Amino acid sequence: MFHKVLVANRGEIAVRIIRACRELDIRTVAVYSTADADSLHVRLADEKVCIGPPQLRDSYLNIPAIISAAEITDSEAIHPGYGFLAENPQFADICEDCGVTFIGPKMAHLLLMGNKVKAREVVKKTSVRVLPGSDGVLKEEKDIVAAAKDIGFPVVIKAAMGGGGRGMKVVHTPASLGNAFQTARSEAMAAFNDGSLYLEKYFERARHIEVQILADMYGNVIHLGERDCSIQRRNQKIIEESPSIALSSRLREKIDEAAVTVCKAVDYSNIGTVEFLLDGEGNFYFMEMNTRLQVEHPVTECVSGIDIVQEQIRLASGERLSMRQRDVNLKGHSIECRVNAEDPETLAPSPGKVTSLNLSGGFGVRVDTALFNGYEVSPLYDSLLAKVIVHADDREKGIKRMRRALEEIIIDGVKTNIPLHLKVLSDADFLDGNIHTRFLERFL
Repeated sequence: MFHKVLVANRGEIAVRIIRACRELDIRTVAVYSTADADSLHVRLADEKVCIGPPQLRDSYLNIPAIISAAEITDSEAIHPGYGFLAENPQFADICEDCGVTFIGPKMAHLLLMGNKVKAREVVKKTSVRVLPGSDGVLKEEKDIVAAAKDIGFPVVIKAAMGGGGRGMKVVHTPASLGNAFQTARSEAMAAFNDGSLYLEKYFERARHIEVQILADMYGNVIHLGERDCSIQRRNQKIIEESPSIALSSRLREKIDEAAVTVCKAVDYSNIGTVEFLLDGEGNFYFMEMNTRLQVEHPVTECVSGIDIVQEQIRLASGERLSMRQRDVNLKGHSIECRVNAEDPETLAPSPGKVTSLNLSGGFGVRVDTALFNGYEVSPLYDSLLAKVIVHADDREKGIKRMRRALEEIIIDGVKTNIPLHLKVLSDADFLDGNIHTRFLERFL
């Protein structure tokens, strides 16, 4: 096991990692930009190193500065959290060259599964169905037109690298293809420095189902069940829950088996999430794999009772899985709401200073956050303020508990999307479980 881990991230996920390390008796090093000097993760870590000014490229994306911080603090490993450098194969390679363990999958898996086109090609060789789509990267507009004609509208243009909804455009008619192609390519270049695109069939009323995977370096792979992440805006998740009420026991078993099959096909190790699209007929298709810790991992922790971050650290240190599939016992229902600093009507960012703060609590409520009274919400970073997670015996009780928890929260000084969450949680279709990836559009 490691003695010291550097946390190459900020905000709530940095705090989450530091807490996991502390329970494992691992010392932590926080890196921070000058804008984050007073942040909670900096205060909680055993050591701290400033790595640059507020701009991301000069701090949290500054690989030389982060590696230097690891070297001067004698850190044995680096945990990248999610976002930033978490799925950057170059960073993982540099860590290895410098004798520092990257807490995540191998560079080869980041390269393979991080490229959605290559991932599709690998999965096609297994028994798992892949979403109908283009073969390989589409470099020219004429290639997109030809592929869309074969697949049939509507289609979605996607960036081969990256995620978070960037470089992704849904197209319903041939007339819109050209502009969507140029826009998606520009977004992909700006976000990932890679303009490679591909095409997939778009299902209007589908569900987004993902399966949490744990895999060690010795070929052992288990799953921790699924999460339903269908409530999205601009292709970014805002509400997640586990389990999905759309799955029968048999369908759940098939999806879980498919996720394990994907991981074994590439000899994957560490934690990861295999994502599927579920259509209205009960057919599911592989979409992609996230080779990192997910924002929504707490809902799986609640239903499984397993600390996924601690397991990730153990796996990276070379330990075998501490459990077998038969040891995984999923109980109850968990829901997570992402509280963002944004206008609930326009979704425009709402930076500013938090002047008053009260977080919810009580039985079955968990809040993952780095907020404190006086916290400065910067326009330079992600707008996520907190993740509110509840766990209950069933979905109905979970929804009631989440409404209660959100109503207790006071965050003055910035606007939040809590009113939007409360609207969704009171909607008749949501209560009945009639949700899909375009569900949120009518609220916006």
